[in-house]
Amino acid sequence: MSDDKTIVFFDLETTGLDTTICDIIQVSAVCGERMFNVYTLPRTALTESAKEVTGFTVSDAGLFLRGTPVDTTPLVDALTSFIAFLRSFRRPVLLAAHSVRRFDAPVITRVMRQCSLQREFQQVVSGFLDTFLLSKSLFPGLVSYSQEKMVRQFLRKTYNAHNAMEDARMLQELYNHWNPDRWNIRSVTFKTTFF
Repeated sequence: MSDDKTIVFFDLETTGLDTTICDIIQVSAVCGERMFNVYTLPRTALTESAKEVTGFTVSDAGLFLRGTPVDTTPLVDALTSFIAFLRSFRRPVLLAAHSVRRFDAPVITRVMRQCSLQREFQQVVSGFLDTFLLSKSLFPGLVSYSQEKMVRQFLRKTYNAHNAMEDARMLQELYNHWNPDRWNIRSVTFKTTFF
C-alpha cells in the first residue's frame, strides 16, 4: 500500500506494441491473494511478433493459447468486470505495471474511452505506478531492466513471462522484495489521464 491507496499489479497482453491501435487479449491483476484474469477476442490481427511472444493465435474457432482454446469474454464485459474488481478494494487504486507509462496506461485508457468506461475507471483508479522507472531509480547502472531479468536477479526465479497473470503475480512479488519507500513510489506515479 502507498499512503491511503491500494496498489494493484496488472498486465495486458495485446495484439501488438502500437499503443494507438492494438487490441487487448488478456487483462490480469493481483493484489495480495486476490486475482483477476480475463481473455477477450481481439478485433484486429495479432502481429507475428505478438504471436511469437505471447503464444496467442486467433482463428474462426476463437482464441487459442499455445494451441489450446481459451474462453473469452466480450471486451466491454471484460473491462466492466475489471473495474468491479478494482472497486472491490474500497479505496483509491494505483495500477502498477512494468513500463506502464509507455505501454499499459496508454492502451487501457484508450480502450476504456472507446468503450465509454473512462468515467467509471477514473472513479476507482487514482493513477499508475511504473515499476520499470522504479527499478531504474532504485538500481541505477544495471544492464537490463526487463521484468523477466529483474525477477531472475532479485528473486532467483524464472516464470512464464508474457502471460499477463504470471507477469502480474511476479511483479507483485518483485515489488514486495524491493519494498520501496513512499518517496520512490511517488516519483514514479502519475495520474490517470485520457487524451
